[in-house]
Amino acid sequence: MAAATGGLTPEQIIAVDGAHLWHPYSSIGREAVSPVVAVAAHGAWLTLIRDGQPIEVLDAMSSWWTAIHGHGHPALDQALTTQLRVMNHVMFGGLTHEPAARLAKLLVDITPAGLDTVFFSDSGSVSVEVAAKMALQYWRGRGLPGKRRLMTWRGGYHGDTFLAMSICDPHGGMHSLWTDVLAAQVFAPQVPRDYDPAYSAAFEAQLAQHAGELAAVVVEPVVQGAGGMRFHDPRYLHDLRDICRRYEVLLIFDEIATGFGRTGALFAADHAGVSPDIMCVGKALTGGYLSLAATLCTADVAHTISAGAAGALMHGPTFMANPLACAVSVASVELLLGQDWRTRITELAAGLTAGLDTARALPAVTDVRVCGAIGVIECDRPVDLAVATPAALDRGVWLRPFRNLVYAMPPYICTPAEITQITSAMVEVARLVGSLP
Repeated sequence: MAAATGGLTPEQIIAVDGAHLWHPYSSIGREAVSPVVAVAAHGAWLTLIRDGQPIEVLDAMSSWWTAIHGHGHPALDQALTTQLRVMNHVMFGGLTHEPAARLAKLLVDITPAGLDTVFFSDSGSVSVEVAAKMALQYWRGRGLPGKRRLMTWRGGYHGDTFLAMSICDPHGGMHSLWTDVLAAQVFAPQVPRDYDPAYSAAFEAQLAQHAGELAAVVVEPVVQGAGGMRFHDPRYLHDLRDICRRYEVLLIFDEIATGFGRTGALFAADHAGVSPDIMCVGKALTGGYLSLAATLCTADVAHTISAGAAGALMHGPTFMANPLACAVSVASVELLLGQDWRTRITELAAGLTAGLDTARALPAVTDVRVCGAIGVIECDRPVDLAVATPAALDRGVWLRPFRNLVYAMPPYICTPAEITQITSAMVEVARLVGSLP
């Protein structure tokens, strides 16, 4: 077959990849499934090379939850190319620019009330690091440097950088390898799906024991993403807000996966109508075009840090507020807000619910759940990618199951027929899970 991109054939790409590239959570020379070569992406579809031939498959993952408008959207392409002709990048130390100002104002306007200050970073994990630094520096500024631990509930995932790993589930998560070298944080039991006031009371009792050393509570609101795709009642967020205020502990919401409409509200915090002291956003922020994240905080947090001994928030990424990333983010958010996105998410949720219902009867399936544009099939055993990937590709869908979960977070532009195609592939993968020893 002719060269796919850059003069390399698909076979050459695979050869170079196998010799030199390390993929996320993978080994070198020991992977049972080779990566699939992607050569194009348009709308909700990816063009992949399979058995030497191009195939079109639905991107049911929104390329790890980022491409909410699909790929190659004209409005986002235009925003990026227009900005590219003006300014590709400038350092943010001592300089500022219009794309950063526009995006900051937009985020302040649409996020929960009181989040008035924006710090841009390169990725979601780094935005969590920044949030933790904000919390620790805040209490130093208040003259309480002993408040330096974080509390969360089990089952969470907040990224792969070192501090972020310390608040991921220490046993069931992906970072148990590092438990003995990470900062010792405070973990409450897994938050239940349904509301139980007794859970909140127990959480409060545990927090009270550590209040003097806690800088912040950090949680993913409503949906725990890569920690297990679990959902919980928004009323827990009300309780957390009250508890944190009562014991003088900051509240941080990690909305990296949930922000920009994915759960059916613009931000998951909106389901509860509460505002955190600090909030992280990323992933869908740029519409899947470039890497950018933001950490927002209240004026109280910002001013206390600024008046502290350091006199500044001690963080500064090289590509902070990159103009290209900021410009395409403005376009992505404005595109979302300019349409009836609530109805769109409701329709996607209905399609996922209907399409996944038959999975409930499968022998290996323990749960089927949907929240907004997130559909999950939970199995009683790990999903074998060597079986799942070709089965999904046979049905024209790109899925990336992990652990015992077959899930989808499709682009918002998917049609009802495309959602049916996605759910059919998910159900088939779950059926195959149950057919294997």
